Amino acid sequence: MEHLSLYRKYRPKNFEEVIGQDHITKALQNQIASGKVGHAYLFTGSRGIGKTSVARIFARAVNCLNNKNGSPCGECEVCKRLESQNDINIIEIDAASNNRVDDVREIREKVKFLPVGVKYKVYIIDEVHMLTDSAFNALLKTLEEPPAHVIFILATTEAYKLPATILSRCIRFDFRLVSVQDLTKLLQNIFDKEEISYDDEALKMIAVAGEGSVRDTLSIADCIVAYSNSKITKESVMNVLGTTDYQLLINYFDLLGQKDVGKLLELINDIDSSGKNLSVFVKDLSKQARNLLICKSCDKPNDILTLPQEAFEKMKNQAQTFSEKELIRYMQIFGSAENELRYTLSPRLLLETLSLSALTGMDSEDVKKN
Repeated sequence: MEHLSLYRKYRPKNFEEVIGQDHITKALQNQIASGKVGHAYLFTGSRGIGKTSVARIFARAVNCLNNKNGSPCGECEVCKRLESQNDINIIEIDAASNNRVDDVREIREKVKFLPVGVKYKVYIIDEVHMLTDSAFNALLKTLEEPPAHVIFILATTEAYKLPATILSRCIRFDFRLVSVQDLTKLLQNIFDKEEISYDDEALKMIAVAGEGSVRDTLSIADCIVAYSNSKITKESVMNVLGTTDYQLLINYFDLLGQKDVGKLLELINDIDSSGKNLSVFVKDLSKQARNLLICKSCDKPNDILTLPQEAFEKMKNQAQTFSEKELIRYMQIFGSAENELRYTLSPRLLLETLSLSALTGMDSEDVKKN
């Protein structure tokens, strides 16, 4: 039996299963329920947050024989037929590989044909920003006045690359990054169904690593399940992701605050000797400085950070030992080192240089000279 990745197995089948996009799903359901459906839509937002999934659900819902408040019933003959990705009434086009004017002219010729056995033929054009200028021009007239039986859904991560003439002809929906809380709840539901045991802190770490993307979160979860053999722990998550235990980051910043050069270099030696990826560690230091700044300056910091309570209390206390100016400088020092990390022959030496720069207030070039 074919193994399906989690993000494919648990792809939402109706609007109710879509997470984090209520402002969009509700609007689409209202349009479908009222029969006031547009002829062209633009779905824009970051990768892996549901643009294509919502487009597919919408394509089924507008054709459903018995939709439930604008959502496909999943039970009628049309819903079952349209669930097949090979159905001729839902045409998905990857504009990254079909971006020439001839490809769009082919679409223009085919939209004239009526759908088979359903009300609407739906064209989903993914990565639409990849079309050439001439292809956009060829699409323009069809997009403005398509046949009554055709709906276009354009999906893109980079809406700013689309011509204004295209944007003005579409109903635009901006997809949001999904919150850590929603991603954590999704992981919990999936792991319960898959009968996979887990630690609550491990789930939150996976959700944070997904950075608002449902697909990225579930892809990470797949890797961790394979590594952990169906037992998800904080340690297994850290091993797969290469992320740093928050206590190690707290210890580092304690030494930074104490201006203890010797112990700071000893800690770096211990980290290097343990086989830790120092490039990842430097990025984690930048994130930690940002977390401390949020603890220092925001009224409800953990609404933003969504950290385990024990880790949050330690960071909140530590944040008081630094000024906002210091924390901003640490973010700049560690955050700006990304390009250097790609090409350096000695990540350890770079980390030591960055650490001394943060500790002494000198920039990294001055530290190297001295």
